[in-house]
Amino acid sequence: MNPPTISLLPHDREVLRPLAEQFAAIAALPVHREKARLWGKVNDLRSERPMVWITEIPWHELIEDNAELMVQCRAPWARAVELDLRRQLYQWRHMPVDMIFSDYVPCPIAWSSTGFGLKRQGELLPITGGAGISSQHFESQISSLADLHKIADPVVTVDRADTAARLAAMTEAFGDIIPVREKGRDNYWFTPWDNLVMWYGVQEALLDLIEQPEVIHGAIERLVDCYLLELDQMVALNLLALNHNNCRIGSGAYGYTADLPRPGFDPAHPTPEHLWGCSNAQIFTEVSPQMHWEFALQHDLRWLARWGLVYYGCCEVLDTKMEILRRVPNLRKVSMNYRLHLERAAAAVGSDYVFSYKPNPACFATDKWDLDQARAELRRMLDCTRGGHVEIVLKDISTVARKPERLWAWAAMARELVEGER
Repeated sequence: MNPPTISLLPHDREVLRPLAEQFAAIAALPVHREKARLWGKVNDLRSERPMVWITEIPWHELIEDNAELMVQCRAPWARAVELDLRRQLYQWRHMPVDMIFSDYVPCPIAWSSTGFGLKRQGELLPITGGAGISSQHFESQISSLADLHKIADPVVTVDRADTAARLAAMTEAFGDIIPVREKGRDNYWFTPWDNLVMWYGVQEALLDLIEQPEVIHGAIERLVDCYLLELDQMVALNLLALNHNNCRIGSGAYGYTADLPRPGFDPAHPTPEHLWGCSNAQIFTEVSPQMHWEFALQHDLRWLARWGLVYYGCCEVLDTKMEILRRVPNLRKVSMNYRLHLERAAAAVGSDYVFSYKPNPACFATDKWDLDQARAELRRMLDCTRGGHVEIVLKDISTVARKPERLWAWAAMARELVEGER
């Protein structure tokens, strides 16, 4: 392993310090403690009001001619720190809703995994410049049981020298302003079906639910084995971090809860039974509940049973699938996409789980901005879920038609609505 080449340039120090001062001043505000309390109430199923968070913002559009977001540092590590600080400060100024600042700046542990042996093959056609959104075609690499050997055991490694060098440089830059802390992995994205369709092909995988079910079962079972092996290595390397805080959980929002960590927790060695875990099967929206259970969820249980609390779902529609989801141990949050049958979803979730609602982001892409339509969507959802526990997570915003003020207006509108629900 090459020795770390991280050092603090005087120019970068001068750029980072004012940003750290702004961050520290905001982090010290009492409102964050109150927001943390309210997020905890939702996640503990004792809500006082719905909560709102915005993520997956089209920064590529917002950065244009915007001094607030213009990165000035020169060293790559410093540019990454600066970019994160600038984005959080920008969001706080313009669309904070219920976001919470940490009282420290994290220095992520440098780690890597060899992965599962297969890489996506196929054509990518970018459809929004800079947003990372692409139309994709996947070349099939798995079509029979004989191909399952291509799925390889992952090997996880940690670069302690790189981590220590970045921690030292960040501390030297602004550690006298706000603490800098080493931080492990706090949101483990477990999604075997996302992997499988990239290696198998979407149409091919869905057809083989019927034509070659033994291949699908074998592939998913093998993938779960590999994920569990990777997780066990992370535990052994002490890579996991607590996430009952302002960490994002699954595809939802924050993880504040009084139910984690569990009794017997060792602060020096976080393990899955004291953390939030997650899963999803985004490609299964049109798959029946019975097949969703057979080919996804029953396999996921080996993973989900490891975690203290569970978030399930992402972009799939789950309003007809609560019966099978109730079989998940420690399930606490369920993702609910705007394409669902709202009344049916609200009745199925009730007050037993957090209803993690994902509004339709298409409203930001239209030629004519219609805030009233966006308000009506949220108003209807809040009316249907009254008496339950709701988080609103605005995400997948691939464009705002280069008009960031639309996001600001949406945030103000959403905040007004949820604060009226007290």
